[in-house]
Amino acid sequence: MVLAAVAAGAWLPGSGAGTAAQAPAYSAPRFVDGNPDLNGIWQALGTAHWDLEAHHARPGPPQFGALFAEPGGLSYVDGGTIPYRPWAAARKRENFAQRWTLDPEAKCYMPGVPRATYMPFPFHIVQSTNKILIVYEFAGAQRTIHLDEVPATYPIDTWMGHSRGRWDGDTLVVDANSFNDQTWFDRAGNFHSNALRVVERYTPAGPDRLDYEATIEDPEVFTRPWTLRLPLYRRQEAHAQLLEFKCVEFSEELLYGHLRADPGR
Repeated sequence: MVLAAVAAGAWLPGSGAGTAAQAPAYSAPRFVDGNPDLNGIWQALGTAHWDLEAHHARPGPPQFGALFAEPGGLSYVDGGTIPYRPWAAARKRENFAQRWTLDPEAKCYMPGVPRATYMPFPFHIVQSTNKILIVYEFAGAQRTIHLDEVPATYPIDTWMGHSRGRWDGDTLVVDANSFNDQTWFDRAGNFHSNALRVVERYTPAGPDRLDYEATIEDPEVFTRPWTLRLPLYRRQEAHAQLLEFKCVEFSEELLYGHLRADPGR
């Protein structure tokens, strides 16, 4: 079947052939200001939350076994691997070895950008003409994307950073900075410094799909900028909504177990 399709000149993903057979560019519904309407509840599928790079399936922590096993996955990073500086590559390996206790997400800290986008939780985009609010189900995290004039940076670094947006045709481009150095990109220990800058692109690709791209710049940790890409999908339930997720209640043992009184004392 594949050979027949190629012979007929049909387009296959990544083939670069059959340009005439490609569907025309998608035209998204419009918001009141004429820009694409991104309002809705969205969610990523896949394994980016576990590891942005290609990886095989891995067991969970010994006390939980398969309950928290990590599924294998392909790389979401252009070029396949993240271009760490030598010292940072060693630090990443250390993070990975202790990921079940060191991951900031496991401790219910804010997930940061871009990780908040591809965690296994939905998020809600609320759009207006000069601001876009994104509310994430995980731990009630949120951020405001400023489409109007605001300072280029925050006076202090924060977990979710400072986001300024603009429209490039039908693509929402978000320039985010002023991050602290406390978040990871995934459960595998991929990390950054407080020099992090993230440039995101949200492009409507269908009625219920956004193509998401994030370019990472951090000269202290990486030898060059690098980019990750993945699709986001609109939740289709008739009454879709974000639900409350009080993360700390599920992480009390990790956070506070060392403070438990010793029954032998």
